[in-house]
Amino acid sequence: MSDNIFNANAQNIQQLVEASKSRPVVMNFHSAQVPECAEITNALQAQAQIYPTHLVLANVDCDTQMELAQYFRIQGLPTVLVLSNGQPVDGFAGPQPAIAVETMLAKHLPAEWQLKLEQALPLLDAGEFDQAVLLLREALAAEQNGATLLSLAQALLGLKKTEEAETLLALVKLEDQDSRYTGLMSQLSLLKESADTPEIRNLQQQLAAEPDNHSLIVELGKALHQAGRNEEALAQLFDVLRMRLDAADGDMRKTFLDIVNALGSADPVASSYRRKFYGLLY
Repeated sequence: MSDNIFNANAQNIQQLVEASKSRPVVMNFHSAQVPECAEITNALQAQAQIYPTHLVLANVDCDTQMELAQYFRIQGLPTVLVLSNGQPVDGFAGPQPAIAVETMLAKHLPAEWQLKLEQALPLLDAGEFDQAVLLLREALAAEQNGATLLSLAQALLGLKKTEEAETLLALVKLEDQDSRYTGLMSQLSLLKESADTPEIRNLQQQLAAEPDNHSLIVELGKALHQAGRNEEALAQLFDVLRMRLDAADGDMRKTFLDIVNALGSADPVASSYRRKFYGLLY
């Protein structure tokens, strides 16, 4: 049995009531004599396994724990009560489909984005930014708010993906622009300064004098990618590829695809330019 699933009895009921002060405790009053209880129990146990740190399930076998059933004034089975701060705050009596059980519990459990954020924060602290980004993209897709924007921006800055991080930070509302936001803006500024390398400036000056030099465009694209300026790199390369797919004897196409593949399928910049490139082919 999971660490958050218990068989309630007279000996542990006070501990369970105390536990409801920190997270919901779901009291499941059931009996083997009532077949409809089994579906409710299965649905509750499934939810308890999904939310092991956010939910406690206390199964009360009314065949052996009649005093508990009487104390909570249970009139029929199955009956489910949700305890919070020691008091019943929700529940139902009678048979219910699994979806109704999930809907009722959802009011007392973290949203999907909160779960993803909780999973990602230890990864951010450990510097495992690649893994954190995957979770935080899902969190942001489910809910755009200060927490999801700032956390994803932090992970992207850790990967030196300054362009996307800057886009996200621009979406942070004034009320969410706290000390964390200020720190990330400073980190962004420093990364942008370090990304403006002498090599890039030199290539840009050469390209200004020779705007049709495809080899220079390829070299600049590679340099921008190395500096984390991926959207700028892909834009430069794509502007030529849309006119000539064989530019620089195919080297421009290869460099473009190398950058797109390096960014990965979850990267929105890579996804956008991948679609644009396929549009040239078909």
